[in-house]
Amino acid sequence: MITFERVSVTYDGADVPTLRDVDLHVPEGEMVLVMGRTGSGKSTLLRAINGLVPYFSGGTLRGRVVVDGRDTATHRPRDLADVVGFVGQDPMSGFVTDNVEDELAYGMESLGISAPVMRKRVEETLDLLGLADLRGRPLANLSGGQQQRVAIGSVLTTHPQILVLDEPTSALDPLAAEDVLATLRRLVHDLGMTVVLAEHRLERVVQFVDTIVHVPGNGSPVTQGDPASVLARTPIAPPIVELGRVAGWDPLPLTVRDARRRSVDLRTSLAAVPPPAHDAHALGDPVAEIWDLVAGYPRQPVLNGITLAVRTGEVVALMGRNGAGKSTLLRSLVGLHRPGSGRLETGPTGLVPQVPEDLLYAATVRAECATADKDAHAAAGTTRALLDRLAPGIDDGHHPRDLSEGQKLALALAVVLAGEPKLLLLDEPTRGLDYIAKRQLVVILRDLAVNGHGVLMATHDVELVAEVASRVAVLADGEIVADGAAPDVVVSSPAFAPQVAKIMAPQAWLTAADVAHALGRDGTDPRDE
Repeated sequence: MITFERVSVTYDGADVPTLRDVDLHVPEGEMVLVMGRTGSGKSTLLRAINGLVPYFSGGTLRGRVVVDGRDTATHRPRDLADVVGFVGQDPMSGFVTDNVEDELAYGMESLGISAPVMRKRVEETLDLLGLADLRGRPLANLSGGQQQRVAIGSVLTTHPQILVLDEPTSALDPLAAEDVLATLRRLVHDLGMTVVLAEHRLERVVQFVDTIVHVPGNGSPVTQGDPASVLARTPIAPPIVELGRVAGWDPLPLTVRDARRRSVDLRTSLAAVPPPAHDAHALGDPVAEIWDLVAGYPRQPVLNGITLAVRTGEVVALMGRNGAGKSTLLRSLVGLHRPGSGRLETGPTGLVPQVPEDLLYAATVRAECATADKDAHAAAGTTRALLDRLAPGIDDGHHPRDLSEGQKLALALAVVLAGEPKLLLLDEPTRGLDYIAKRQLVVILRDLAVNGHGVLMATHDVELVAEVASRVAVLADGEIVADGAAPDVVVSSPAFAPQVAKIMAPQAWLTAADVAHALGRDGTDPRDE
């Protein structure tokens, strides 16, 4: 169905190819995961499937890409639209209409599909992706996760033979992500559709895919294989694989069920060892206080009487399903949403939004970093140093908007972090970040907490919460339904529990690193403590 023959892609001004001599074959009816570091070339590989690379991206493509018998050298993206459906990382950039129902129908109109068939497919897709209640809603008023489901739906209505998805679950809550992936699996198994997706949150997808394509970046060879064999040798792996490595399991498990069955001896050996405390650092004064906040859109409140405080020394995770009001709360704290009623007070605040390019205005990465240093009254090179910790190797001369979504996020994070705001607000801070970059972010957030800052982050990334959050507040229908220490909230939640917590329950272990430390396999011995 899809064949790459010695494909290399080099962008204008680049010293080395983004992809070099890629040979791949994807048969019909397979689900394929493309994984790799942030900025490694995953999106380039995906966009080469329907000719967006090089026809829209520029640069030079050498070699041959054949899709369903059509060579992309002679077939442009419009010539492949009936075969390949593509959903990019930023849903809003691909929308062409104003509301949900019109967007689902637009692609079919472009292909000349009859009105009765269009109506039937729209209804099927609304039900398939849980969008029926949103059918008349303006796209601009949807949450990021809701927009992502609409983007996927707008492609599914055209019934492509190949579906290509770039970070399809990055803005979805855990249950919505599971629903979307289960839907994709049904399309593969029941209809023979071929699905190729790139995703950083491997813990969500590895159990669904047939094959993994690893794109290591820096022009290194791209490899392809079954999930277990690829993950056994890569530096990036989901928590379930990291726990398997710590426990010495062979072969490595890919599902919680498999790991749970194999963890009996591990749980027995740790039964008398208390899990580490995930308490906040010494708490100081509040840097944000909210009383009975009501906010949202005209005649449609999103937040209904929120009362919340964030103190220096703590990292608070704001969780909840898509559309619960997390982004509205963050935007209210920086004055982007005017409260309908209630009161809020904050100290010096910095917000990293879901769309990171909203903060990027300069023509080069170098200029963006220099401007951020100047605005923050920070030493020259401060922002660049933060960027290198999160996403090393980004060229100073690149335009910020030409970066991958993960690299844009890393740059926006560096810009805001350079100012060391007393209150740091993060809206989905790991979208597009690989596990290595995420670990660096965790270190930075811990340092901020230790040094007297407060952090409030809206996130669906339960593994990030397990690593760094001292407290979790859960929103539902605009109200806080849970607020407490991270282990107390997430371990008992089927939706928000991290993988290690599910495997080790009822013991309250949150991360593979915690288990490794308890076993003395990180250079320490718990008997010495």
